[in-house]
Amino acid sequence: MDSTASDIEREITARAHALGFDGVGFAPALPPRRAELFHQWLAEGKAGTMTYLHRSAKRRADPRLVLENVRTIISVSQSYFTGRLPDAIRHNPSRGLIASYAWGQDYHDLLLAKLHRLAGHIEQLAPGHNSKCYVDTGHLLERELGERAGLGFVGKNTMLISPKMGSTFFLGEILTTLDLPQSALARMPSCGSCTRCMDVCPTHALPTAYVLDSTLCISYLTIEYRGVIPRDLRAQIGNHIFGCDDCQDCCPWNQRFSRESGEPAYRATVERQAPLLNELATLTAVQFGERFQGSAVLRAGYAGFLRNVAVALGNWRNSQALEGLEPLLRHSESLVRLHTVWSVGQMDSRVARQILSRIAAADEDAGVRAEAAAVLSDKKKP
Repeated sequence: MDSTASDIEREITARAHALGFDGVGFAPALPPRRAELFHQWLAEGKAGTMTYLHRSAKRRADPRLVLENVRTIISVSQSYFTGRLPDAIRHNPSRGLIASYAWGQDYHDLLLAKLHRLAGHIEQLAPGHNSKCYVDTGHLLERELGERAGLGFVGKNTMLISPKMGSTFFLGEILTTLDLPQSALARMPSCGSCTRCMDVCPTHALPTAYVLDSTLCISYLTIEYRGVIPRDLRAQIGNHIFGCDDCQDCCPWNQRFSRESGEPAYRATVERQAPLLNELATLTAVQFGERFQGSAVLRAGYAGFLRNVAVALGNWRNSQALEGLEPLLRHSESLVRLHTVWSVGQMDSRVARQILSRIAAADEDAGVRAEAAAVLSDKKKP
């Protein structure tokens, strides 16, 4: 096709919007400016157990290692905002909160399919060029790429914030060997003196502006992390059972400019957004897979998810929570039982102390017995 690069860029933009993307931008495939900060962040241990970030660090610092002869990176965005939970639901401790990005169908599959269709259109416009599509899982520093493509600015909560729709949107990228002009960049605003996200974070995972300590982040602890949640963080997790929206919900850009998503697959009922904890506590592995089929919630894994449910039940601190904790005390996974023991300890009752004494003496796992003994010891302290 005999077209100029600018013509092709306009065609790609039009096609991206037709596919349902809210934003599209183009940037040269240059090493990211924040690569050194990223390496420092890794060296400080702020990635926690996400060892894949260490393994891919070199590629994240140079797009040419991801796709040979890459010239342009096309960044796209799509809103997932479908409204806010009513306060009566959000602040109901008998329900578990799921981050809003995971309310509907898994965005990885939805966006990747659209990106492949967009890449196919680019191939028709300019045959013979190679491309690679990524949604979240690529070896890229995608928020910086989005910023460079003009989709927004990186805020103090480390999220990419669009002045037109806040930060409640997904990102995707197409790396291509096609040489396209960079998007015209408008002057971006900033967070200014606002520190709401830093102040509201329950676990203080934003120790300084623009730096996230993943090891303290509720999203990391309830999704990526598969081990024992530190005891001093469990109470701060509240009723979050998959991810956390706190640093986004408080953001003025989201409160004023969040744009309703045009993708019906991101919509869900309240039982998907904030399900009842006692119902979740009885799920078998098969039922967990069926209930959250096609959802990003499956990323937490069955045992990890029930671990989170157990912690949330403990933070309910109500006798009704014992109804949900009872089956979790008999769960085959010691990870689930250990956190359930801590949660039973949050109940100030004779029944709770009897349960803990029994587990401290009889559970088959030494870690679970030790947890029960520690909780009982704490309860005896004045």
